Amino acid sequence: MDGSQSPKSLRVILAQPRGFCAGVERAIDIVERALTKFGPPIYVRHEIVHNRHVVEDLRSRGAVFVDELDEVPEGAWTVFSAHGVARKVVQAAGERSLPVIDATCPLVAKVHAEGRRYAAQGREIVLIGHAGHAEVEGTIGQIDGTVYLVQTIEDAEKLQVQNHERLSYITQTTLSVDDTRGIIAALKARFPQIVGPDVKDICYATQNRQEAVHHLAALVDVILVVGSRNSSNSNRLREIGAELGRPAYLIDDAAHLRPEWFTGVSKVGLTAGASAPEVLVQGVIEGLRRFGRVEIEMLAGTPEDVKFKLPAEVAEI
Repeated sequence: MDGSQSPKSLRVILAQPRGFCAGVERAIDIVERALTKFGPPIYVRHEIVHNRHVVEDLRSRGAVFVDELDEVPEGAWTVFSAHGVARKVVQAAGERSLPVIDATCPLVAKVHAEGRRYAAQGREIVLIGHAGHAEVEGTIGQIDGTVYLVQTIEDAEKLQVQNHERLSYITQTTLSVDDTRGIIAALKARFPQIVGPDVKDICYATQNRQEAVHHLAALVDVILVVGSRNSSNSNRLREIGAELGRPAYLIDDAAHLRPEWFTGVSKVGLTAGASAPEVLVQGVIEGLRRFGRVEIEMLAGTPEDVKFKLPAEVAEI
């Protein structure tokens, strides 16, 4: 910045709520408590949550992240990630007598239970979600019977099922509420007898963070979303901002800020995905000071006071 010019002023409007949700807090707490109680190493199947900084921090403290259970030594304490796992993974751990702590988010576990209940009624199941996502793979693996994966309205319109009179749907918890509503409407138009939960059953934290981006978009020139590339809910926050006509960028941390994003910009909206820690948000605020004088404003939002119970293995330390 040219020292002869007055420093530019950036008003940074912080979304509320943002960052960690109760399920993520619980999952991270489980690994931290396991490290304290049992000592390192603690093995974690897949990333405990989808955030690079969180994973690297836990790794530095003795967590070992593995892709499959056969990488876990005999008798080692093992944590299942917040995204949930297929039944075959649970069975494999049991066959090896691995001591397991299940960090599956209770809202994901609720979807598993809904799917099993529909399957027990003899229904085929449509899962609305993203192919390859850890939560989707775990959910499909929790259900006995036929599961069709639908990702878009076009998928719903082309879906072929065996018995349209015995059909139900469930959803990945971290999707866009608006997109999911459209897919459900397409399924109901095609299969009028389909049954399933209301769209409000999508994770409360997902909905709250998406609503906050809707509010931000009306107030700012550009939107920054702090979160990792493999975080589904973080990607959706960025996409919603873009759909609402605002330049929107998904960044891991302040190191990824680019000066050209702020040319002609006076108001910056800042939020974070449900697996991104607040320290990264504060780091981005500091990083923005490179581009001008920063004034902070807090967006009014939905308060969150949800707390999930810890598993018995680590509830008492």
